Amino acid sequence: MNDFLPIILSILAALVVVGGLVPVLMKARKSGAKYPGTRDANDPVQSSAAGGGTLVEDRPDEVKAPAPTFDGSVEGADVPDDAAGLETIAIDTPAPVEGRLTRLRARLIKSNNILGKGLLALLSGDKIDENVWDEVEETLLLADLGTEPTTELVDALRERVKVLGTRSPEDVKAMLREELIKLVDPGMDRSLNVERKGDRPAVVLVVGVNGVGKTTTVGKLARVLVAEDKDVLLGAADTFRAAAAEQLATWGQRVGVPTVKSDIDGADPASVAYEAVKAGIDQEVDVVMVDTAGRLQNKTGLMDELGKVKRVIEKLAEVDEVLLVLDATTGQNGLNQARVFAEVVNITGIVLTKLDGTAKGGIVVAIQKSLGVPVKLIGLGEGPDDLAPFDAEGFVDALLN
Repeated sequence: MNDFLPIILSILAALVVVGGLVPVLMKARKSGAKYPGTRDANDPVQSSAAGGGTLVEDRPDEVKAPAPTFDGSVEGADVPDDAAGLETIAIDTPAPVEGRLTRLRARLIKSNNILGKGLLALLSGDKIDENVWDEVEETLLLADLGTEPTTELVDALRERVKVLGTRSPEDVKAMLREELIKLVDPGMDRSLNVERKGDRPAVVLVVGVNGVGKTTTVGKLARVLVAEDKDVLLGAADTFRAAAAEQLATWGQRVGVPTVKSDIDGADPASVAYEAVKAGIDQEVDVVMVDTAGRLQNKTGLMDELGKVKRVIEKLAEVDEVLLVLDATTGQNGLNQARVFAEVVNITGIVLTKLDGTAKGGIVVAIQKSLGVPVKLIGLGEGPDDLAPFDAEGFVDALLN
């Protein structure tokens, strides 16, 4: 028996050593699968990690995934890939920016806006007296133009009509167009800061209240950037809304863009945002876009948390754009939202969604006048390519035609 004792002890010692190494090896394997690594042309595509943690979606040529409904939801988001009801999603080719502008302008022209049509009807009459000017002022206020811009526009039009003494619809329309363009301010810088800076990607933070379409806007903007040949990565920092991460990942899969997300419900959004930017740096992408949870502007704790997300991101890279998404149909309430968000995260641009026949148009002017922040993007529909850069002259022309 004594002869076998050293052998038995050696075997037990070996088992203890191996048992201690197993957790270390498993941890190394998991952390190594978190990110596909730098995405150069000759790099292999690796799979996302299984289990807990922050994951990066693969950049597939073709995937099985829930079909997105472009009103901001995902059907069957938690169903396994081999289940019925899933569709094969091939990589889309987003529409070019120029095509979007033409289509959106045509749609706005057809919309039943009260601003341009109402003003033209009033100012083209045979007699323009004090009652007409009162109606013009009321029309502008109803169109959410705001008190100060309304007074500015009415005073300018009154002076020009008085000096020129004209009543022809063509002359009135020309004057109205010039004054509206001044208010919309074509001189504002509406470009998106989406260029890499040295070894760091451009970082875009998208914020707004619940229900305005932030996640959908991030997905649509990803399509715009892909159409401009940008390498994009998405960060799903909306960790509180059910299926938000899956919805964003599906948008990304449509155009071959990976998504950093957490598979833990209610995960710390700042942590996910940090991991997204870190992955963007590691993978040498051009742009990282971070989707955030919707929050009420009158909830101090939620707004403080949004500030935390921005501060945590800035430990790795500068935040180049903070885009506030607003529903154009909310009018002056949207302006109140914008003021509060601007105090917390230093908004650099506005995205106006649902700027169609139900919106009043004047909110564009009101927001810019109040905050000094330009409207950079507008959306006029539910389609995946119904988002385009805002053009001041094109917007006014659409209102008046």
